Amino acid sequence: MRIRFIVFPFFFCLAYTEEIYDPSADAMADIARAVTIAKKSNKHVFVKVGGNWCGWCKLYDKFSSADEDISLIMIDEYITVLANWSPENRNLEAMNYLGRPQRFGYPVFIILDGNGNVLHTQDTALLEEGRGYNKNHVLRFLKVWTYSSVNAKIKE
Repeated sequence: MRIRFIVFPFFFCLAYTEEIYDPSADAMADIARAVTIAKKSNKHVFVKVGGNWCGWCKLYDKFSSADEDISLIMIDEYITVLANWSPENRNLEAMNYLGRPQRFGYPVFIILDGNGNVLHTQDTALLEEGRGYNKNHVLRFLKVWTYSSVNAKIKE
């Protein structure tokens, strides 16, 4: 019984500390590749700025990966880039290009069009609820910034 008690927290800690960001990645190069793909596929680029040190970043990753509705809209509508911001790699060129989104805290989401223009910067605190994220708020945010929503023609 005592061994199970010790082993369980050990595995929980391993799962919680799993790295999702690559600190050595060149975020600007990743963004440029994503913009090229987005333009060809009529999608937008979803940039998530954060780091492996960020508990809310990891929480969002688990939350969004586990939710089928959110996962589907991300696959169908966006090209995703994880832009690392950490002491070992602040990706300053990308942060300046994106309009210094780190001022909102972490994670922060930036939507780019197929030409690389910043359409929106989302403070994720507005998507939170309690100690997690609100699915309805996240889905609404994702739906209003899709390529088809932004480029919809107004009917008279």
